[in-house]
Amino acid sequence: MDKIKVGNKKIFEILFLLSIIVFIIFHAYYRNDNPIAVISAICGITYTFIAGKGNPICYLFGVTGSAFYCILSFQNNLWGNLLLYAVYYLPMQIVGFFKWNKNLKDGENTIIKIKLPKKELCLLISLLTIISFFVYITLVFSHDANPILDSITTVFSIGGMYLTVRRAIEQWLFWLGVNILTLAMWISIAMSGVRVYSTIIMWAVYLVLAVYFYFDWKKELNTRTI
Repeated sequence: MDKIKVGNKKIFEILFLLSIIVFIIFHAYYRNDNPIAVISAICGITYTFIAGKGNPICYLFGVTGSAFYCILSFQNNLWGNLLLYAVYYLPMQIVGFFKWNKNLKDGENTIIKIKLPKKELCLLISLLTIISFFVYITLVFSHDANPILDSITTVFSIGGMYLTVRRAIEQWLFWLGVNILTLAMWISIAMSGVRVYSTIIMWAVYLVLAVYFYFDWKKELNTRTI
């Protein structure tokens, strides 16, 4: 019975991923979307999905998606996001690949998940909040398109990526907050007439996946402690 449930779950997840990719492609064709946004969206969603399953292969899609997102951020004057992806995300994708491969379950190609100590989590949040303020000031003087949202999403994405490499369940809570704010940022950009519909869909899917995989990881961690 358990094997049947697991099999059905895998089928559902794969069909969900494929349906989103197909939807993005057809929607992009219909709305004449930016091709850079389309490629970034497909790679980003695939990365997040495979990362949620705990497979290190996700970082191959992460590198590609991050590179195209750099171009997209440059095109839309989002200097904080550009700096984040070019200087931090791309190198961390490589670090994450090797870190995850060193922490695989015996006989499996999935990682051992952890829960971050509360003291470390509180310290991380405090540090990121302080850094966000200074990044905001910097972005204001660099004429960033949206300095408030860009600074918060940029800095807390750093925390989210750190937690991802650490294999910590708390990453999904970070991504949940980042996804909501980033989605709002790109919607405001789209309302100004810029064709970034695939990017909006991407961040909306990120939001759904963050909720889904938080509870999926939580269930596994709870089962392990019983």
